[in-house]
Amino acid sequence: MPEKLVDIKDLEISFGEGKKKFVAVKNANFFINKGETFSLVGESGSGKTTIGRAIIGLNDTSSGEIVYDGKVINKKLSKSDEREMLQKIQMIFQDPAASLNERATVDYIISEGLYNFGLFKDDKDRQDKVAKMMTEVGLLSEHLTRYPHEFSGGQRQRIGIARALVMDPEFIIADEPISALDVSVRAQVLNLLKRMQEEKGLTYLFIAHDLSVVRFISDRIAVIYKGVIVEVAETEELFRNPIHPYTKSLLSAVPIPDPILERQKELVVYDPEQHDYDTEEPSMVEVLPGHYVWGSPTEISKYKLENPYK
Repeated sequence: MPEKLVDIKDLEISFGEGKKKFVAVKNANFFINKGETFSLVGESGSGKTTIGRAIIGLNDTSSGEIVYDGKVINKKLSKSDEREMLQKIQMIFQDPAASLNERATVDYIISEGLYNFGLFKDDKDRQDKVAKMMTEVGLLSEHLTRYPHEFSGGQRQRIGIARALVMDPEFIIADEPISALDVSVRAQVLNLLKRMQEEKGLTYLFIAHDLSVVRFISDRIAVIYKGVIVEVAETEELFRNPIHPYTKSLLSAVPIPDPILERQKELVVYDPEQHDYDTEEPSMVEVLPGHYVWGSPTEISKYKLENPYK
């Protein structure tokens, strides 16, 4: 059996209080196995990044648990546990321009985590680690004295990846790491992330809205709609057999690289009013082996009837 690294249980994330309270994520349940790429997919504003930021501790949670390697991390941690989590969990941010300090050299940007955690023996060891990481992400060591504005978007994203990887983490949250990049650069960055995963045994939470990219890189996928995770399954199983109506709608919007087939394609429009959750409480249920769907007891019975266990 694969070993769980991250386990999200009944997670709720809200902002504000009283009448101004806004629940951004509710009833989130999923787990991520060691060494896999788990993708979180949904429209803009659905709560994907909010969950990623909560795991790394940038967003507070209102209820539920975030369990990392058997330890609940969304509560008050001791100083040593907090340092350990900060080193083990790293994040690659969506906007490579906004996430880098424009006033710092690339050398300092990549070294900052090493300084903060004392992850080097002497300055030569630090320089060696930084230079090696620059080479691994496809940049030159002579770039170290430059500033972020002197680089292209793809190069800046590589600097962000180097900054995360130099900490020698176990788990990386990649928040739409290629959405701000040109199409020609996207494949290079994705291949880099896959290669690093194989070499270092990394586990990824990959946050995205582009399903074609997610299919290429993921082992399993969770689909999120307005803060609720509606379906979780292995990648090919989800693409071959989407069960929840929202997942079907999302997949129908993926462009087909054939103009004739694209014109013949029928779009599925999702209507959230089709669910009656006032009389029946919805929950996440395993409809097929490893395939979880959010629904009321009546809906789950219908899904199981349409998708009997083989």
